[in-house]
Amino acid sequence: MRHIRAARAAQQRAARAITARGLAHPLTRLLLAAAATAAAQAWEAGHRVTDLHPAHPERKHHGG
Repeated sequence: MRHIRAARAAQQRAARAITARGLAHPLTRLLLAAAATAAAQAWEAGHRVTDLHPAHPERKHHGG
């Protein structure tokens, strides 16, 4: 479970950096790389994408 928590935290930090500094900022790029690494470690530990991003049944996709 620690891999999932680490991946979620890294993703949240990267998302905040994108909002605050933009996608091209060096810190944002570093945090995105850290988030990708954390997600890969979770995958290698046997977790799947649905473990990190569970489906939200109340959300509906409005085609496109």
